Amino acid sequence: MVTALATRTRAGLELLQAVAAGELPATPIGRTLGFELESAEPGRVVFTLVPAEFHYNPIGSVHGGVYATLLDSATGCAVHSRLPAGVGYTSLDLTVKFLRAMTVDTGRVRCTGTVTHLGRRVALAEATLHDSADRLLATATSSILIVQPEPGTAVG
Repeated sequence: MVTALATRTRAGLELLQAVAAGELPATPIGRTLGFELESAEPGRVVFTLVPAEFHYNPIGSVHGGVYATLLDSATGCAVHSRLPAGVGYTSLDLTVKFLRAMTVDTGRVRCTGTVTHLGRRVALAEATLHDSADRLLATATSSILIVQPEPGTAVG
């Protein structure tokens, strides 16, 4: 909850950069699946993951839910990087296109999320997932609801 509580007082970009630098702990889902926030800049984030067998589905490749979680994290955090302190977000939808299988032999993958539109209530973002040879593994688009604090609610 340390990182979640910091969203109340830190702008999104500041918070994400602190996570990438190791100054704040990674999210629980990131620790569970073993992915890391490599970098964050306004409207763009990069996550990395080294596929392991515990990510596998029953047919011996990385489960689609792992792809989707990485892509959803990248789209959401790209939007978060543009938000002020105290403003939240949540995915309204996520459309994923799976293009190549991922296994332990794939090596480190990079998932890049970018904001394509930032409105007052809704943002649009996209993400791509590439292997170390820069082959495209998957893509996603997401509509993201911007959650403003309730009027009269203290931020911090």
